[in-house]
Amino acid sequence: MTTVFDVPADLLIEKVAEEFKNNDKIESPVWSNFVRTGVHKERKPENPDWWFVRAASIIRRVYIDGPVGVESLRTFYGGKKDRGVRPEKFMKGSGSIIRTALHQLEDAGYVEKVEGGRVVTPQGRSFLDKISGEIIKDIPELEKY
Repeated sequence: MTTVFDVPADLLIEKVAEEFKNNDKIESPVWSNFVRTGVHKERKPENPDWWFVRAASIIRRVYIDGPVGVESLRTFYGGKKDRGVRPEKFMKGSGSIIRTALHQLEDAGYVEKVEGGRVVTPQGRSFLDKISGEIIKDIPELEKY
């Protein structure tokens, strides 16, 4: 059985983002066109479908690291802030974006809250494993591993 661990992350995230965009379970909020993804970023994302990509990335992270909380995800999505002449400093990513995406994933039935954070539900695990199986069929070299 193919799992998330067996396929490249970029292909999985791209395919899951397409699925989220095509069905109505995950919707991009109105304010998502105007925000940066963290204080360390200078501009908003260039990809107009960035919300679906971030939600796909978050569900993959929860699958791999779960149970996981918003603070640890903020650290994962953070980066170095350019402070001019002063040395760069690490800043966490936006908690509001992560929290909203997690709420949408919970409403869709893919993620649930447990003590210690959030984990992927059996429905979410099945969803991700099914997409992983589709991806591995498209790439014959990966079937060996």
